[in-house]
Amino acid sequence: MSYDGRIYNVKIGGLTRELPIFQVAPGVKIAIFNMLGDTEVVEMAAKTLAQRMPTMAEVLVVPEVKAVPLAHALSVHSGLPYIVIRKVRKPYMVNCLEAEVVSITTGAPQTLYLDGKDLPLVQGKNAVLVDDVISTGSTLKGLHLLMDAAQAPIVGEMAVFTEGSSNDWPHVIALGQLPIFTD
Repeated sequence: MSYDGRIYNVKIGGLTRELPIFQVAPGVKIAIFNMLGDTEVVEMAAKTLAQRMPTMAEVLVVPEVKAVPLAHALSVHSGLPYIVIRKVRKPYMVNCLEAEVVSITTGAPQTLYLDGKDLPLVQGKNAVLVDDVISTGSTLKGLHLLMDAAQAPIVGEMAVFTEGSSNDWPHVIALGQLPIFTD
């Protein structure tokens, strides 16, 4: 990735943030949203998303890392439990369900893991998938595969931002849309 100093401004509730624009592929640049450590943004996003939570929701499912603070805050605001889908399998994780994806931010195949200890927390429960940004949908696809394997119906998908055309993600409950910049 390369950064040329340009920024893109976004609003989340009453908050404004400047996002650096990075080249992620030849001729393709995106505004990088990273809410890690930004308590104001995490709380504002969670509060706003909680008001739009699908009524049938029973559990929140989130990929690690950047969306974990959002899931925690959303859990506090909604009263729903959350589980974290891991990107690295740890030795203490047993009987994992797995799904492989290719993320725009990593650019390489990556395996997602649902720890066997978390399976009873989602199995047969109405799940809402939560992420910070939905870009290509690859992580979302992996979460769908894991929830299918866990027999957990998906009743909603939420993100702070979607990326690309607003027509690409009409079913996602999001607080905003980030453009993709092409040369």
